Order: sequence, then structure tokens, then C-alpha cells
Amino acid sequence: MSHQAQTTPQEAHEPEAPHLDFAGTTPYEDYVKADVLTHLQHPLSDDPGEMVFLVTTQVMELWFTVIVHEWETAARALREDRVPPAVDALRRSVRELEALNASWKPLGQLTPAQFNAYRGALGDGSGFQSAMYRRMEFLLGDKSASMLVPHRGAPRVHAELEKALHEPSLYDEVIRLLARRGHDIPAAVLDRDPSRRHEPSPRVEAVWAAVYAGDQNSEEVRLGEALTDVAELVWRWRNDHLVATRRAMGAKTGTGGSAGVAWLEKRARNQVFPELWTARSHV
Repeated sequence: MSHQAQTTPQEAHEPEAPHLDFAGTTPYEDYVKADVLTHLQHPLSDDPGEMVFLVTTQVMELWFTVIVHEWETAARALREDRVPPAVDALRRSVRELEALNASWKPLGQLTPAQFNAYRGALGDGSGFQSAMYRRMEFLLGDKSASMLVPHRGAPRVHAELEKALHEPSLYDEVIRLLARRGHDIPAAVLDRDPSRRHEPSPRVEAVWAAVYAGDQNSEEVRLGEALTDVAELVWRWRNDHLVATRRAMGAKTGTGGSAGVAWLEKRARNQVFPELWTARSHV
């Protein structure tokens, strides 16, 4: 018998090593820009916890960006009377909202002393100054021209927010779709100034009650349930923010000069897509 090394079947099918030699940066880097992302962190204190706070906040901003993209996709599909693609985008945003909400976990256990160790580095910075989060709120129908004021020094950001302020919200597009499909939406709701905050309407509530009393497999019911999933997770986001803030700083004034916990409590009480919730009492 020959003692020459034999190739085993396993070795014969061993996968080749991945391509490692590139002329410049890797295709992964070219696409993801990981080097840019991982060098955007510049802590202003010596406390190691600040890095966690900074990265978590930056991750939140990225999720805001994705969710805005999904909701704008859904709004555009609704304008074109394409409900299934709108529902698909809303359902994707539900998974993304779950990931966004999980971002509170690294911050939700902060003691006051741990937060105070780097709180001074924030200065007057506060989450309510986030332009991308403001675009999320505007898409939900929570419009306020005063929320453009912090962004006057950034012309591009201010212009994007002003455009979003005056465009129909996601919920406006939903209500217009219902009207086009023959539902009794009052003219005062359809013709209202889209730059104003959505106010609950008894007649819109009645339309949703009728939708939910009808065919459970209809596009309108599926749309309503996707919107309700979104609304529930937005409510959970606001409450998780409230709880994390209460644990970290109690009732002290917020970093941006807001009333802190009191302001967040007021925000948490606001219902997103309110008629979708109240209509359930009448089905």
C-alpha cells in the first residue's frame, strides 16, 4: 500500500478562502461606510459610560432615518391607491420600531450618579432637537411649526423639515384614501391645513368603526391593523423614554431646558392615529 497522502472527501469539498486582496478599500467598506460610522464618536468627558450613551443615541438616529423612509414609502403608495405596498412598508417599520425601542435597554438602568458623570457634556443638547425624529413626528400627524425653530442655523435641515411640515402626514394620506373609497370623511378634515396637528374627528372615528365591523380581510382592516401596530410601538417608545429619564434624573429639568419628566409624561399621553383606538369601543 502506498504511504502517499490521500485527499479525504471532506478536504476535497473544503470551501475556498474568501477573496482578501483588494486594490483599495473593501467592497464592504465602500457600501457600508463602516470606517466613517465607527469614527463619529467623540466623547466629551472621561466617563466610560458616555461612549455607550453616544453610540446608542447615534444608533437611534439611524433607526429614525429608516423608519422615516418606510413611512414616506407608505404615504406615497397610499397616494397612488396601492394599499398592499403601503401595508408592507408599515409592517417593516414595526420590526424597525421594535429594534429602535430596544435601544433604551443600555440606557434604561442608569442611576442618577452614572448619568450625572457625563450629563454636563450634553450641554443644552436634547433628543427633542433631533431633526429626523421631528420628521417621524410630522409623518405621524403631530405637526408644530415651532419645532422648526431649533434648526434655523442649519438651512438644509430646516428646509427639509419645513417641507415635511406642509406635506400631508401619513395619517392624512390614510384618511384621503378612505374618502376616495367612498367612506364619509368630512370636507373639514380633508381640506384642513396639513401643517396643523391632526385633531380627532367623531366622523373619522365612525368610519373606522364601520371598517372594523365589516370584512375582516379587507385592505382597509389590514391597513388599520398595520397602523395600530405602529401606534402601539410609538406609544411604547415614548413610555420607555419616560421611564429611562425618570430613573436617570428624576423630576429635574431636562438637558434642553424642557420640563423633563413632566414634558415626557404629556407626550406619552398623546395617542397616535387616535380614531383607530376610540373606534374600537363602537364595533
